[in-house]
Amino acid sequence: MPLPSFLRLVLLAALWGGSFLLMRVAAPVLGALPTTFARVLLGAAGLALLLVVLRLRPQFGGKLGATLLLGVVNSGIPFLMFAMAARSLPAGYSAILNATTPLMGVLIGALAFGERITAARVGGVVLGMAGVAVLAQAGPVALTPEVLGGMGACLVATACYGLAGFLTKRWITERGGLDSRIVALGSQMGAVLVLVPVVAWELLRQPAVATAWLAAPAPVWGALLALGLLCTALAYVLYFRLIADVGPLKALTVTFLIPLFGVAWGWLLLGEPATLAHVAGGGLIAAALWLVLRPVPAAPVALRGAR
Repeated sequence: MPLPSFLRLVLLAALWGGSFLLMRVAAPVLGALPTTFARVLLGAAGLALLLVVLRLRPQFGGKLGATLLLGVVNSGIPFLMFAMAARSLPAGYSAILNATTPLMGVLIGALAFGERITAARVGGVVLGMAGVAVLAQAGPVALTPEVLGGMGACLVATACYGLAGFLTKRWITERGGLDSRIVALGSQMGAVLVLVPVVAWELLRQPAVATAWLAAPAPVWGALLALGLLCTALAYVLYFRLIADVGPLKALTVTFLIPLFGVAWGWLLLGEPATLAHVAGGGLIAAALWLVLRPVPAAPVALRGAR
């Protein structure tokens, strides 16, 4: 991987690792839906402002619909799932579970996009699921229905991420490509559009909720700003640039680094424990990722006339 792409990868991991910490601050106070909506709205606003500063016109080249739909899969649904998980799971848990994204990518790629499946990749998926089981059974959080629900929400989110990588390649890259900043803006706009009616319905059903949101303390609003502007707007510019430069599977190697940052941020700033369960579960998932993401040997070419 070229050095500029590698540096983007590390910065992206630090930002997305920090997003679990920020959701852990905001979601228990505001709720999963408001946290998600604020994140994508701020992300879209930040990206729009960036385009204005750079004097870059948002020309989608006939791909506006694709980028909006991409935003639903790659932002709206997974952000909501992770925000729901943040109400019961420590940031380190969510970050480690996020590392199952490439495993989901392998399954989805094989089932829906004709990607080659090998014994090593199948073994990687099994090993990765074993890592999730170890984290669930031996982790520092009691295995309650809420915790299991949070872990399930994380896995739904990673399935969306795995699907979105292939959709980006098919809908954007293979159709002539698009500036990563414009793809990022379109995707956040799509996430905003899909969440607006849900938020409106929530406010109509419970008008007092808006007052509670506005009364949230300053650290919560600070977490939302960082979540929207840094962990979403900036992060998605980096991510779509990586997909364009090195492809969807290599871009997903960011998940190797996210757990390190997620556990570290949670330990440093929230006092969350870093235990042997994190090491064991994360280690199994890391080994699974190595099996899944290592280069696949080229299939042998049959010689004409050979028997």
